[in-house]
Parts: sequence; structure tokens; C-alpha cells
Amino acid sequence: MSTDRIPVMIPWLGEEEARAASEAVLSGWVAQGPRVAAFERAFAERVGAEHAIAVSSCTTALHLSLVALGLGPGDEVVVPSLSFIATANAVRYVGAEPVFADVEPATGNLTPATVDAVRTSRTRAVLAVHQGGVPADVHALRAACADWDLPLVEDAACAIGTTVGGKPVGHGALIAAWSFHPRKVVTTGEGGMVTTDDAEWAERLRRLREHGMNASAAQRHASTKPVLESYLEVGYNYRMTDIQAAVGLVQLDKLDAMIVRRRELAARYDRLLRDVPGLTPVRDPAYGQSNFQSYWVLLGEDFPVGRDDLLAALSGAGVSARRGIMAAHLEPAYADHPRAPLPVTERISRDSLILPLFHTMTEAQQDRVVTALREQARG
Repeated sequence: MSTDRIPVMIPWLGEEEARAASEAVLSGWVAQGPRVAAFERAFAERVGAEHAIAVSSCTTALHLSLVALGLGPGDEVVVPSLSFIATANAVRYVGAEPVFADVEPATGNLTPATVDAVRTSRTRAVLAVHQGGVPADVHALRAACADWDLPLVEDAACAIGTTVGGKPVGHGALIAAWSFHPRKVVTTGEGGMVTTDDAEWAERLRRLREHGMNASAAQRHASTKPVLESYLEVGYNYRMTDIQAAVGLVQLDKLDAMIVRRRELAARYDRLLRDVPGLTPVRDPAYGQSNFQSYWVLLGEDFPVGRDDLLAALSGAGVSARRGIMAAHLEPAYADHPRAPLPVTERISRDSLILPLFHTMTEAQQDRVVTALREQARG
């Protein structure tokens, strides 16, 4: 057996990113500045949004999105429990209550029916996730939310490069939040983005990320006269650095190639695992295409070993797989949080695992993953 461990993810970073970061450092402008502005313009164009506001993480992007909507104590926001815990936590940051909705089995995403099942008179927004890069049916969700007179926030943390109806996720979104964590397709190390078509929201979000200040450092630097800034409301320090943005600009240029490669690898997994009993791989929904930020498989009840034992066996074979998407309501932080039954969420969270997939993955590495899975499938 090879002693080379196959990681679950490797960011596609190289000399171009290193040079871009170095140039930012040598420029003397390392905080939020001209490269952040350039990254915002490029990102907005990529996803088809009018405005993009760079921030320190997707969590802070979600927080600011809910602040922009004016949500607070006494309000409820419908969210999937099947998501990284930051989705639910952001609701609590504004003093509102997350209400957990179940998801559909095929995509792991909210639907109008699952939202409607938990919607109440106190519901003030819906926060949908494009889980693992698999798009939610936002056309159906947007129509339903319009009927309910509720805003729809999109947690697109994993979804850069994903499409719905041939358009990028983010196109036509009321407001969306994005992540550039190293596990994501486009990374800046850490970092996030908010996108929206609303100019007033965008202006306020830019203030809020910078302590509520009415004049940014870049504006003050560009002025030929002294600028005495004012702080118009209580804000936050949620800024992105120019070093991160420099890396992000290079990463955006690579995005098309990354999506092509990830989809090739996902299609090859599909072919190699097609005849393995008890495995259901994640697939594109009829209405869109995934960027395959994650490639996960769901174990059937007839699979010879449980998920945790399978993870241990893969690890022993030098394959670093991961448990599937977490269920926030099963974590200690939400143990006492009231909720409706969430059978699909619990099934996916309990019985799924994420397989290695990264841009530089070789066929030989992928074959090793498949061989290790097949050995366990034989029992």
C-alpha cells in the first residue's frame, strides 16, 4: 500500500498567487485598498451582481446580510440545519432565532415545501444554502418567498461557479454570501463576499464592515484635503486585506479551469462507482450544475459498514475522507433549541461522507479512493 496520503482537498495555488501577494506587500498598501476594490468588481461581474462587498469571512458576510435586512430579537429566520454551523449562528448574531427546516434528499437543500412546513407568523426571512456547491432551486424558492413576502438570503459559501438555469448562482439574488476559505474552489486563505443588486444596501454594507465609517481609508488617501470621517452607526471590523484580494483576483482567473477539472473528476467518480451497491453519489439537479466543491456519497442501509467505520477504513488505506455535512441541531450549541422533526437532515448527516476531490488529483489517486471503497463494499 502507498504511504502517500490522499488529502480531501488541496487549494490550487501557485507562483501567480505568490507573485500577486508579494506585489501587494511591496506596494505598501496591505490593508483594504485598490486590490480589494478590483476584486469586488471582478467578482460582481463573475456572478452577475451589481455590487460586491469584500469582507473577512462568509460568516461575517451572512451577519451583515441579516443586519441589512433589519432582523433582530423576536424575528425568526428559516434555515437548514444541514449546513456548517455558521449559517444558524449568523441568525443568532442579530438576536433572531433560527428555525430549522428539513431538506430534500437529492440535493441536501431547502425547498418551498420544507420551508413552508416550519414557517410561522414570526418568520421574517429565509436563509437557503447551496450545499456543497449543489445549487438550491432558487427560482422556486424566490417565487415562494415573494408569495410569502419574505426576503431570501442565499448562503453561497461553496457555490462560486455553480449555475442555475444556465446563470451563475448569485445572478438575481436579493443578497448572497460567499466564502474564500481554503476548502472552497476559490480561496484567499480566509475571506468572504456579499453580493446584491441594491445600491443602498451595498453602500451601507461598505460602512458596516468598516466600523460604520462614512469615508474609507482609500477615500481618505485619495483626497487632496484632510478628511474628517464620521461614524454613522455601530459597525464592525470585517475588512478584507489587499493581500487576500490580490490572491483572489488570480484565483478568479483560474475558476473556469477549476470547474472543468472538478466536473471531470466528479464524472469519473460517477462512472467508477456506478456498480457499487449501497452508494448514492451526489449529482447535478435537473435545474442546474454543481461546481462539485464537495463530492459526497450517501450510504444505503445495505452498505456493509457504517459511515464512521468506513471513514476509519479509508484513513487506514491512506485516504482522507470527511464526514458529510453536519446537522447544526445535533451539536451541543443547539441541543436545547426547539425544532420540528428533521428526518432527511439526520439521515444525510449520519450516512454521508465527502471523498477527496481537488484540481491536481490524478487518476491514480482517484483509483486508490475507489479501490478502498470497493473493498469495504464487499464486506
